[in-house]
Amino acid sequence: MMNIIVVGLSHKTAPVEIRERVAFSPTDMGRPLHEMRALPAVVEAIIVSTCNRVELYAGSHDAEACVGQLKAFLAAYHGITPELLEEHLYDYQGEEAIRHVFRVASSLDSMVIGEPQILGQIKTAYGYATEHKTVGSVLNRFLHKAFSVAKRVRTETDIASNAVSVSFAAVELARKIFGSLDGKKVMLIGAGEMCELAARHFLNNGAASVMVTNRTLERAVKLAEEFQGQAVPFEEFPQHLHQVDIVLTSTGAPNFILGQEKMEEVIRQRKNKPMFLIDIAVPRDIDPKVNKIDNIYLYDVDDLQGVVQANLKERQKEAKKAEVIIDQEIGQFSRWLENRDVVPTIVALRKKFEDIRQGELSKTFSNLKDLGPKERQAIEALTAAIVNKMLHPPTSVLKRNQETASGSDYVDAVRTLFDLEIAPEEDDSEIS
Repeated sequence: MMNIIVVGLSHKTAPVEIRERVAFSPTDMGRPLHEMRALPAVVEAIIVSTCNRVELYAGSHDAEACVGQLKAFLAAYHGITPELLEEHLYDYQGEEAIRHVFRVASSLDSMVIGEPQILGQIKTAYGYATEHKTVGSVLNRFLHKAFSVAKRVRTETDIASNAVSVSFAAVELARKIFGSLDGKKVMLIGAGEMCELAARHFLNNGAASVMVTNRTLERAVKLAEEFQGQAVPFEEFPQHLHQVDIVLTSTGAPNFILGQEKMEEVIRQRKNKPMFLIDIAVPRDIDPKVNKIDNIYLYDVDDLQGVVQANLKERQKEAKKAEVIIDQEIGQFSRWLENRDVVPTIVALRKKFEDIRQGELSKTFSNLKDLGPKERQAIEALTAAIVNKMLHPPTSVLKRNQETASGSDYVDAVRTLFDLEIAPEEDDSEIS
């Protein structure tokens, strides 16, 4: 029976300096895929390589040999001693391997539970393997099942609905305040990475424009160009505050750059239209007293982290629902994997009986040389009918039970009773 094997490492088992050494280049996936496929115990091969994990998925008739060969291949291909790599590797086979890949595709094994990138990365890996013809019927069916499981998880749970990054938590809070971000204007005070990322999230969620200010004007101009926005000199930004709805600030200044008095003036200029202020600077850029002003909503980095932690707890709850879905899907796929042996078993059974029939006919006809064509034809038809009638019950039982939990037991029984040997080419697992 074909088995599914996983050998790999991830952010949970290996530091970045190990992960980067075993990463595969996306521009040269053909060579490692073909080398992996050429291993004696490997029938089908897929390589998943991301910044957080490197995993080898294989179909094999010899699980133990396959695991050893995959580990040796990973070490040899990247020029790492097997002893160094071994402590970081995990390996799974059978239902454990199925569960692992379903969990990875559903983002339950990710650094951030519910992130959507991993599914796309696995689809890309599957695309490379398809392009280089290293997948066959088992991994083809398996990966498509993993994709459908991931879709079920995202559809039937809220695992991806709560923001779990500080920058996106800011967008989520702003949406609660304004209802919609369509047409809203954003100002960045300081051009740090987190401000920049948050600004991208705001623009992607409907914000109309971005104004950028920074103590270094060149940096502000460069960032404003990226956002197709407007750069303003740092000393002039207070004059523009009334024009914007959302302010993100992260300057590294030792003292407050915005106080209560200034913001009271700004809100009057805005005729009390709401403003959302996000202060992700440490020390803080905005005096906390500003939060007392009506229609101004001020959040600092701790507030945002609180939102993130609450949302992470919600994702953990949804992850439990996802695990139930995965349990259901594992059972279905395992039954398919076990019972795909039905067809080659029936083929082998019929072949064995036909070989016996032809052998006995040959001996009979050699002893009855006076038989005419009609008699020979009648005996041929008679023996063929007998064989068909004898094979009908076991064949029917195998077909009838192939989708049940006991289907593999019937396959094993028939193979044992009739001493059947299933050749690999009969096992429906050739590379297509």
